[in-house]
Amino acid sequence: MLNYAPLYQKFAEEGLTRWLALVPEQLDAGLDVKRYADLAGWQRVLEKFPTVEQLAEQGYQINIALDQSAVSIETTPALPDSEQAKYRNLFKKLMPWRKGPFQLHGTYINTEWRSDWKWDRLCEFIAPLHNRRILDVGCGSGYHCWRMAGAGARMVVGIDPSPRFHMQFQLLRRLMGLADGNKVFHLPVGIEDVPANLDYFDTVFSMGVLYHRPSPMDHLYQLKAALRPGGELVLETLVIDGDENQVLVPADRYAMMNNVWFLPSPDALVLWLKKCGFVNVRVVDISTTTLDEQRSTEWMTFHSLVDFLDPKDQSKTVEGYPAPKRAVVLAERPYH
Repeated sequence: MLNYAPLYQKFAEEGLTRWLALVPEQLDAGLDVKRYADLAGWQRVLEKFPTVEQLAEQGYQINIALDQSAVSIETTPALPDSEQAKYRNLFKKLMPWRKGPFQLHGTYINTEWRSDWKWDRLCEFIAPLHNRRILDVGCGSGYHCWRMAGAGARMVVGIDPSPRFHMQFQLLRRLMGLADGNKVFHLPVGIEDVPANLDYFDTVFSMGVLYHRPSPMDHLYQLKAALRPGGELVLETLVIDGDENQVLVPADRYAMMNNVWFLPSPDALVLWLKKCGFVNVRVVDISTTTLDEQRSTEWMTFHSLVDFLDPKDQSKTVEGYPAPKRAVVLAERPYH
């Protein structure tokens, strides 16, 4: 069984009592085996991995690295080749792995996204994360949550409604134990499930979410309400070229995604944030997504970016829209 006692304890210690009261119901809904038939099988996969305590009893030392490109969990001495091969096969049962990479007991999980590149593009610009309380909205399996912990965060709460991503996170947490895992948590919920007007987090990340929201302004207000006064928003999203009045609304699909609603220019995005009451709004990075950053791998074997672009002109999507370009924008919730 998954152990959520550390989450309950941490929420209580940190004064997140309003959210804590909702957590049992949110877990029941987000991990409903009647709705998600694969959950039982994924949990059986997790239970085949040894805990940190079991490995320690066998004489192994756990080595954890959260401050490098691949979030890493290894042992000294290394596990036998037969054990490493067994675990590699078990990792495969939780595919597809989309955000990473990870280095776990001899297996390099080469995820669809080089999420470390995104981290490298923003980490030097954001407020230092040491001792900060962080919310990561749309966190996937939690790769960036672990990087935030590696940067010294006091508590990281990642939210993503996908039960597969939740189980991938729980696997990392099982392998990591409580030494580092007791300040990083994952809930299978969306931003709409975070209590309104929480006014709590020092930093809120929303990366790769805004364009999936049919009402982007509502999303910005939700993010603002989760921040304490003076807290920082780190927003990363798809953008297009143009002035502050330029916004793309795809007629149907964008890059074969049917849930893309609004792609603003960076200037339009800055304007949106200011209209929602954010201050000190600034664009710190604009990057075109490359085929080296998002691609199919043995850990994510489905279609990826190359399949979403016009084969004759990779500056366009298959629908004829500008190819994916992403901006990182920082902003703050004002004190008054």
